[in-house]
Amino acid sequence: MKTSRKKFKPVSSRGLKTYSIRDRLSKVSVGDFAGVPRKGGGFKDFLDTLPGILAARDFKEVVAAVRGAHENGKTVALGMGAHVIKVGVGPLIIDLIERGVIDAVAMNGACVVHDFETAFAGCTSEDVDSVLTSGAFGMAEETGRMLNQAIKKGAVSGLGRAVGEMIERSRFPYKDKSILAAGARCGIPVTVHVALGTDILHIHPQMDAGATGEASMRDFRLFSSVVAALERGVYLNVGSAVILPEVFLKALTLVRNLGHRVENFSTVNMDFIQGYRPLTNVVRRPTEGGTGKGYRLTGHHEIMVPLLYAALIEAGC
Repeated sequence: MKTSRKKFKPVSSRGLKTYSIRDRLSKVSVGDFAGVPRKGGGFKDFLDTLPGILAARDFKEVVAAVRGAHENGKTVALGMGAHVIKVGVGPLIIDLIERGVIDAVAMNGACVVHDFETAFAGCTSEDVDSVLTSGAFGMAEETGRMLNQAIKKGAVSGLGRAVGEMIERSRFPYKDKSILAAGARCGIPVTVHVALGTDILHIHPQMDAGATGEASMRDFRLFSSVVAALERGVYLNVGSAVILPEVFLKALTLVRNLGHRVENFSTVNMDFIQGYRPLTNVVRRPTEGGTGKGYRLTGHHEIMVPLLYAALIEAGC
């Protein structure tokens, strides 16, 4: 059966309706453009030259949100993954704790390992590739023994407080580099949220699953009280792609269900890869339906955390 072919002719633009660019809504104007930093200028001068566009604009807004929350006595909480410690920016977090800028910290289980090893030995982050074949990965004796003992002994206090107080009371040569010890010393919550089987502590014979579970559950309840106080505050998730975004969302729904108002607040995800869970459970879902705003800042922690720290100090935090 023979079919007829459709005929197409080029469309002419004659008669097109136009308008003046001066009457059009545009997303970018020269007022948003970057300035040229002057040689010898300070860090604040550099910040002032950043363009008011996309991530640079968001970065400035995050700094303003943290500064505003701090100045008004609202809660600034940090959720973090272990990579943050491994790239060496822990001292900046400790300083923000001591300044009273960060009111609470939530960690995944791996953070405890790297925080302890840093304080105890001044080194951490073993070369997994070189020892996995021999079965030696994760077998640091002091890490497995001392941390599991501290958790078992102090389970009723919560996992973060138990380990933090152990490090703070110790004579470890680098305990001043411990975020957990800083939390215990300054009296702020540093909670630890464990997924059983994910950390090298769990393969050591001293591991007490009951004590670990009890301690981490106590920390979840304490973290929930932090989340309940986030109205007009800021929650930053730095370097946790799965555990902390999930824990944060569960804590948020718990406290909202109990009647706490957590609607007008800022959330921030900082990581070098923007994954599904942080974008969904930290940036988007928690701020939907309220007057808050979620941000995502993409970059390496060893660059982005010092940049944020310096900006907050320049802002007067």
